[in-house]
Amino acid sequence: MALQVAAHAPLLSPGSEGELGDLRFRALMREADWASLPLAIRRRFSKRLAGGNTVVFVGEMLENEMSRAGWLLAQAARLIGGPLPLVRDVRFPSVVTVTEDIATQGQHWTRLYARRNGFPQIVHSSKRFAGPTGLEEYVGYGVGMALTIHAEAGSLVFRSAHYFLQLGRFRLRLPTWLTPGALTVTHAERPDGRFLFRLDIIHPRFGTLIRQTAAFEEAHT
Repeated sequence: MALQVAAHAPLLSPGSEGELGDLRFRALMREADWASLPLAIRRRFSKRLAGGNTVVFVGEMLENEMSRAGWLLAQAARLIGGPLPLVRDVRFPSVVTVTEDIATQGQHWTRLYARRNGFPQIVHSSKRFAGPTGLEEYVGYGVGMALTIHAEAGSLVFRSAHYFLQLGRFRLRLPTWLTPGALTVTHAERPDGRFLFRLDIIHPRFGTLIRQTAAFEEAHT
């Protein structure tokens, strides 16, 4: 799982098979699992973003459920930048941008969620191809999680392996009781050309804390 491949390696990309794409997500999976994914998902996760390029996805929030414990978790997470949904609003616009992180050779993900009242919520995170699983996501103030990547029933699935705190060279793996539980992100293709993003956080004691589902499509200019 820790295999890392440079972004300039050849791979199928959104154009023809002869173009240069991004091997990094594919390198973290068995070839048979990668091949089992719909072509649209494989193209989306092998799209080359080097040179400061950005891809933009537009859509709407379809489902935004939080238990009482989940709502408290989301409010507490504001101390590290607010990486979780703060309200339960649905059927409002959402925009996601993905930009290459030149410093770490990873990716910056920025998510904008419109709300019924007030300014939209903006969530920042950074995916880095590093660590014991080969993929990590940083959400702010040194807090991050190691991720594993899977192909399940035609969907691309990311799961938290563990959470950690990193300050400079100091890195501490957080004990289970200090974490929100198992995080799963599912990326699934829809028949209408859009794709579904689904976030689930399930605590071993308190059950499902947060379930968020949105539908997106790539914006073309």
